[in-house]
Amino acid sequence: MMTKEQGKKLDEILEMQEKVVSMWMDYWKEFSHVETGPFWVIVIMLIVPLVIIFLKIDRTKIFQIGFYGFNIHTWFTYSDVIAMRLGKVYYPFQAIPIMPVNFALDASLVPVTFMLVYQWCINNNKNVFLYGVFTSAFFAFLFKPVMEAWDLIKLDKGMNYFYLFLNYLLILVLAIVLTRLFIYLKQNPTKFKK
Repeated sequence: MMTKEQGKKLDEILEMQEKVVSMWMDYWKEFSHVETGPFWVIVIMLIVPLVIIFLKIDRTKIFQIGFYGFNIHTWFTYSDVIAMRLGKVYYPFQAIPIMPVNFALDASLVPVTFMLVYQWCINNNKNVFLYGVFTSAFFAFLFKPVMEAWDLIKLDKGMNYFYLFLNYLLILVLAIVLTRLFIYLKQNPTKFKK
C-alpha cells in the first residue's frame, strides 16, 4: 500500500512531468513546427522508409522479417528513452513533440534499414550479424555525426559515437537471438512442452 509520503512524492513527480510535457509542446511550437526545415527532414525519415519496406519486403518471409524489425524498433526505442531520461541524448527537433524520442528514427528509419539488411542476408545466405555490424557502424559513425552536424541530435554527459555503436551492437544481438529463438520454437513446437 502506498504511504502518504510516497503519494505526495509521486504527485510532485507527475506535476513536474506535466510541466515538462507542456514545455516540450511550447518549444515545438516555437522552434520545431511544420514550417521549419528540420521538421520536414524528420517527416521524410519517418515516411520514406515505411513506403520502401511496404514495397520491398519479401512477403514470403514477412513475419520473420517483421518480427526482427519489431525487435530492433522495440529495443532501440527503450535504449533511446533511457539515454534521453539520463540526458545523454536529445533531439532538438521533433515531428511528434509529445514523444520522448525521435519517432522517425525509432519507428521507421533504423528498424526498416535493419530489416532490409536482414532480408538481403537471409535471401542471399549472408551472415546477418556481420552485415548488421556494418549497418550499426554506418548509423553510429556516419549517420549520427551528420545528424549532429545538422542539429538533429545532441550527445551529452559522456555519450559518444562509440557508445552509440555498442548500443547498436547490443540491439543487433538481441534481435538476432530472439528472432532465431522464435524460429526454432516454430520449427520445434513440442520441444519444450511437458
